[in-house]
Amino acid sequence: MLDKNGIAKRIAKEVKDGMYVNLGIGIPTLVANFIPEGVNVELQSENGILGMGPFPFEGEEDADLINAGKQTVTLLPGSSVFDSSMSFGMIRAQRVNLTILGAMEVSENGDIANWKIPGKMVKGMGGAMDLVASAKNIIVAMQQVNKAGESKLLSKCDLPLTGVKCVKKIVTELGVYSILPEGGFKLLERAPGVTVEQIKAATLGKLIVEGEIPEMIV
Repeated sequence: MLDKNGIAKRIAKEVKDGMYVNLGIGIPTLVANFIPEGVNVELQSENGILGMGPFPFEGEEDADLINAGKQTVTLLPGSSVFDSSMSFGMIRAQRVNLTILGAMEVSENGDIANWKIPGKMVKGMGGAMDLVASAKNIIVAMQQVNKAGESKLLSKCDLPLTGVKCVKKIVTELGVYSILPEGGFKLLERAPGVTVEQIKAATLGKLIVEGEIPEMIV
């Protein structure tokens, strides 16, 4: 079973040389720490950064350099800082090749809910709406079950949606899944030490298991 860093490390393997990648709030921000050596990417933050590096070491933080989640970050050589309107212009113009988002729920059709829990005060949907509407490739980084042990991979999302039929792949503490065009979570890899039976028990939506499922290498 993976922890949050393990999920981020596995997703980092999906990042290819030359990509422009947006990292959402939560687990996705950790991906910056695990970009494979020799892979050159431009990490974008919707508050107005292009060229983010990994998190700073303790004592080397600059309070003026933060990502969209208000975490301190580093800048790589050649990076740029600009206003959020330019950042969203990049997103809406589909200049971002890959978007990595957190989620509260994902449906078997690729719908995502990641912004609101009924009854809780929130400021708004934020940039997620623009990201899911404009991104060509969305990978979700999330815990597969909530604190009560209930699955968050569902037939249909219960929470208000952020986007419809937009998620391509999901990485959780239990496994890696792709969303099939006709609907369904296709199991691609098992997390270390996790069985297919455990994954079935933690998935409420349609799960497709074909052949021997390999254990992921993290």
